[in-house]
Amino acid sequence: MEKILLVEDDRDIAELERDYLELNGFAVDMEANGRKGLARALAEDYDLLILDVMLPELDGLAICKAVREQKEIPILMVTARKEDIDKIRGLSVGADDYIVKPFSPNELVARVRAHLTRYQRLMAAAAAMVPKAELIHGSLRLLPDERRVFLAGQEVHLPNREFELLEFFLTHPAQVFSKEEIFEALWGAEAVGDISTVAVHVKRLREKIETAQECHIETVWGTGYRLNHLGE
Repeated sequence: MEKILLVEDDRDIAELERDYLELNGFAVDMEANGRKGLARALAEDYDLLILDVMLPELDGLAICKAVREQKEIPILMVTARKEDIDKIRGLSVGADDYIVKPFSPNELVARVRAHLTRYQRLMAAAAAMVPKAELIHGSLRLLPDERRVFLAGQEVHLPNREFELLEFFLTHPAQVFSKEEIFEALWGAEAVGDISTVAVHVKRLREKIETAQECHIETVWGTGYRLNHLGE
């Protein structure tokens, strides 16, 4: 049984989410305070975190950032606001997905299930994985087995999803992919979510790996993205 930590200060919402998750076979712990939620997330072994953005003492973004520095488990952010800036902030500190209130409890369950399934597949693949060759593009160097990235010799720290996005582009040179194709490749065909997430991750990845001399990811207007041919 997968174990989930739900950090939500609205008791009615938290209990509704817990009930639906438990009815679908998940074990759920709840915390209403941000600092207590962070302490519990770091001290105990959870398969997935659900974090409200607005919390007493410590907000969900700070919790997500602190947890991501130590653990690679899926993190789902919950926000009451629809502004893109909240979504961008959540994804930039390492969240895997976001969901905007009000939402259907069934949608929450579907997203939780999709992220857990994908994470379990990644872990199984990693355990059985044969060594992969490093990937190089200009001054960019990616080491798949070590999950490390270097730009001009300096290590660049990427959240899990940004690393996977970069690896995807590097292993498919010159190919153009739509947002829908990228979403399906990285999140999985069974995932429930907003494909605008792809654009947010591409933007954050570009900020970390591109320089005045090298543009690694090219936007193909009206189509999608591809790995750029350096020197063109």
